[in-house]
Amino acid sequence: MKTVLVTGGCGFIGSNFVRLLSADTDWRVINFDKLTYAGNLENVADLYHERIRFVQGDICDRALVERILKEEKPWAVVNFAAESHVDRSILDALPFLQTNIGGVQSLLEAVRKYPVDRFLHISTDEVYGDKEGKEPSTEESSLSPSSPYAATKAAADLLCLSYRRTYGLPIIVTRSSNNYGPYQFPEKLIPLLIRNGLNELELPVYGDGKQIRDWLFVEDNCRAILGVLEKGKVGSIYNIGTSEERTNLDVVHGICAAIALRQGAESEKLEARIRFVTDRPGHDRRYALDTTKVRTEIGWKPRAVFVTGLKQTVDWYLDHSEWISRVTSGEYRKYYDSVYAQAWGTT
Repeated sequence: MKTVLVTGGCGFIGSNFVRLLSADTDWRVINFDKLTYAGNLENVADLYHERIRFVQGDICDRALVERILKEEKPWAVVNFAAESHVDRSILDALPFLQTNIGGVQSLLEAVRKYPVDRFLHISTDEVYGDKEGKEPSTEESSLSPSSPYAATKAAADLLCLSYRRTYGLPIIVTRSSNNYGPYQFPEKLIPLLIRNGLNELELPVYGDGKQIRDWLFVEDNCRAILGVLEKGKVGSIYNIGTSEERTNLDVVHGICAAIALRQGAESEKLEARIRFVTDRPGHDRRYALDTTKVRTEIGWKPRAVFVTGLKQTVDWYLDHSEWISRVTSGEYRKYYDSVYAQAWGTT
């Protein structure tokens, strides 16, 4: 039986990946998570059995990481652990530097001491920067991150690849487009607007809402990551996305329609609560990925149609209102007000 160490396995994408491993493999999973505001043990609480072990810890704690590697002797490490929200990185970049760069370096050094067969680092399309008026990014495209968050992820990618070149570590990197789906913390666009829509609050949209993104259902991303883990070439990078582009405003209208459908209401009443707010600094207008490589080498393609995936996501949040209430505590309100209730730079 293979053992996999999943860091950040209580976060949004990480918890969905742990769920996939539990359902589709017979592997032993070591779920290693610091349990920050976005890491919720409740996300995987129903999964625990003899094949899944939870360890609370920080990837910056090299001694603890080394101890787990020594004890469990995993076949692979899959690193989801990261500070991941652009807005928070603009307010304070230090936690992103510490976790996204320092934490990755800690993992890499631990793996040098206790080797594994695969080290899969989870990254983002944001490392390529703004693609407005440009061709979609391939895995060979230059990196041009715009936000402190994206800059730390780009630095981590390069650090991983340097450890491949210098020390021969079995590095693989995936860069995925915007994920959505169950268990996403309500600071990102889709769950935030679902929450606000359900609570008769305003629906804040940055700038003119015409920023373009590729929206990827989280279960499709997790299937791609598992495929790359099993079939990917060491030393390679794989872009993961649907290659379908939508404006943020299109997504907001889709959320309103999905909520209205579920509640038997009129979407126009929800859309009347849309409020355009001051755009965040350095906001990229468009992200776009060329995903030919993952489709041809791994044989992956997305299954979820956006309208269906969005409806499934809205249904999940409506059915888990208590989960939303628990994770949106006082700290969440402080953050929300610092971003949406005031202009940037006045917090």
